[in-house]
Formats: sequence, C-alpha cells, structure tokens
Amino acid sequence: MKLNRVRFCDEADQRLRQLKARTGLSANLLCRIGFCLSLADPLIPQPGDYPENSQREIERSTLTGQYDELFLALLRERCLRDGAPADDDTMAAQFHAHMNRGVLLLFQRAKTLADVGKLVTSNE
Repeated sequence: MKLNRVRFCDEADQRLRQLKARTGLSANLLCRIGFCLSLADPLIPQPGDYPENSQREIERSTLTGQYDELFLALLRERCLRDGAPADDDTMAAQFHAHMNRGVLLLFQRAKTLADVGKLVTSNE
C-alpha cells in the first residue's frame, strides 16, 4: 500500500486530544484500538466523510508500529468482505477512513482508561 502518512479530519483530531487527556494513552495506541473497532463495525466507512482538514498527520509506521503487516492483512480481509478491490488506492482510502471512524467510535465508548481496558478485553 502506498499510503505513508495519514492526515485526520478535524473532528477526529479533536477527539484524539480529548481521548489522550481522558486516558493518558498516546495517539497511536488510541488509533490502533479505534481502527479495530471500526473494522468490527459492519457498516462500510465512506472516505469522503473524513476530509483531511486538520493539521494532525501521523506516519503509518507510527500508527501501526511493528504490527503493520497485521493491520494491512486485517484491512485487506475487510475490503474483500465488503466487496471492494484490495488495490493500493482502495486500501489507502479505507485505511484512512477506518482510522478516522475508529477514533470517533472510541471517543463514544471510552470516557476513562478503564473503559478502554474493557473494550480491549471484551469478546465483542
């Protein structure tokens, strides 16, 4: 996948700041958890819903860390399940959309660090 940097929408950027204050977790960890929440959501995210209009831009390698191949494999599987091609352009657009939507989903579900812990250990 050609995507090296992810620029977030304004709303996701603001929510990341609030989540970091609530939980003390770094943005990249919050994004990883949110990405997984988004992948679990059965609705297909629409990349156009997340304009790249904030100043927050994070390297993909920072977002995924040593698990980059795992995140890409999960995304590829999700694209195929959604009937979308797993080409570079589609994967990049969906990666961006899942990262942004995931932050917004996490913000709705996690008010404290304990809430994040419950999400991580739940079987849902």
